[in-house]
Amino acid sequence: MNDEANEVREEDLHAYIDGHLDAARKAEVEAYLVANPAELERVQAYGKQNDMLHALFDSALDEAVPFPIQPPANRKRFMPLLRVAAAAAWMAVGGTVGWMLHTQDAAKPLPAMAFAHQAAIAHVVYTPEVLHPVEVGADQEAHLVKWLSKRLGTELKPPHLGNAGYELVGGRLLPGDKGPAAQFMYQDTRGQRLTLYVRHNEDTNRETAFRYAQEGKVGVFYWIDGGMGYALSGEADKASLLKVANVVYQEFNP
Repeated sequence: MNDEANEVREEDLHAYIDGHLDAARKAEVEAYLVANPAELERVQAYGKQNDMLHALFDSALDEAVPFPIQPPANRKRFMPLLRVAAAAAWMAVGGTVGWMLHTQDAAKPLPAMAFAHQAAIAHVVYTPEVLHPVEVGADQEAHLVKWLSKRLGTELKPPHLGNAGYELVGGRLLPGDKGPAAQFMYQDTRGQRLTLYVRHNEDTNRETAFRYAQEGKVGVFYWIDGGMGYALSGEADKASLLKVANVVYQEFNP
């Protein structure tokens, strides 16, 4: 009975990662991890994933609560101020509308920024995985290409990045905001991973130059080429990531 009670379960590992164990149980879990290197590696990977998610989203905790979901008492207190602000706002409506129409072209890149954000999140979620980083491994590349090409409805081929120091790990199918997306994962000799996120481009733009976004520790170079959008993500410095992005682009445009 004691052995069964002291058995380390999956929920114990997650509680350990989140810092929710008391000192005695923490010591038992740590002893278990020392005796099981594969589990220790998995726990370390989940810890890294937590750190990356915090880097991406912790800033949202400091944002003000949107007015429509504030408590009624708060809304009542601010109503007189809102009436004054509304009067001032109406005086500026004419100029504001004209400015918005003048600058709406500049706002068009926003969907692409959302695309880069989705790629960064997918990178953070899957790169720390030890046992299942991809759905189909590089040893089944032909099957991977056929499967993802069928699901996205276009011929896909993962670029080979050996000249840039990265080898294909494999890939997976992901849900996108406007249909399925594909993720190809690469790894160098140090275990550093990059991911290439690919989806259909339904915007009016058919081609863009490289654009760069920083999401926490993750850098993303993204671009549109023909009917497809691409985003290369990694915890690499901007210059190194750009070199790989150029290799990817050349692979698709020989």
